[in-house]
Amino acid sequence: MSRSAYQKEFLTILYSVGSSPLAKWSSHTKNGCIKRIYDDDIKSLVLEIIGSNVSTAFIHCPRGCKEQLGIKLPFLVLLIKNMHKYFCFEVEIQDDQRFMRRFRVSNFQSKTSVKPFCTAMQMAMSPGWNQIQFNLADFTQRVYGSNYLETVSLQIHANVRIRRVYFADKLYTEAELPNDYRLMGKPKDLKKPEKQFKVPPTARPPSPLNTARGEGPVKAPQPKAPVQESEPEPAPELKKVPSPTVSVGLSCSGARSRGAPYTDRGH
Repeated sequence: MSRSAYQKEFLTILYSVGSSPLAKWSSHTKNGCIKRIYDDDIKSLVLEIIGSNVSTAFIHCPRGCKEQLGIKLPFLVLLIKNMHKYFCFEVEIQDDQRFMRRFRVSNFQSKTSVKPFCTAMQMAMSPGWNQIQFNLADFTQRVYGSNYLETVSLQIHANVRIRRVYFADKLYTEAELPNDYRLMGKPKDLKKPEKQFKVPPTARPPSPLNTARGEGPVKAPQPKAPVQESEPEPAPELKKVPSPTVSVGLSCSGARSRGAPYTDRGH
């Protein structure tokens, strides 16, 4: 059925919001019902399977009894809601020994039971919506010692609400998943917003009108440098220069300079 389909990253086989969510599935309801309703917790349409007997109310993929899914992706992921009632699902796989193996997972199984072609195991679910991740390759290797080849069929029983069922090539974190594959939408970005610096109004591109007129770009006025008040220059310091000492000698003819010998010419 899906062997020729493109199998990489994600392959959805049931999506409750689609126009025909059960297009690839066959439904069996005895003392129960299958309907699409609106879930208030996730604000979306979901598929609900309700029945008084778990074994008589279920959906099966593929639709035909002789068809096989042929999905080689090793991880099965179910987005389902815990209804606090009995619930189980079965997945049938084929290993490299060409044997058909079946894994039955339920919330009412008391202990794990391993048989050559069927393994029953217990599953604990949290209140509300759950994301069930089933590593088919790992379980096949640990239980039967063989290698997982492909998924043959999948069967989901009452009582449960389903948002999406898909296969994946590996386990993805919540941030790596597309928005439609999350239960609560896109997570909030915890990074702080980067600071935005405002461009000053003077640094604008030239107007097309001015360019057409040949005026050229308007130059932004250069900011004036702040005028610094100059300090008053200090008054020049007056140094006292010692005046030369002059000795005055008395003579009849007048004054003579220092050191001039005095001669008495006689009268």
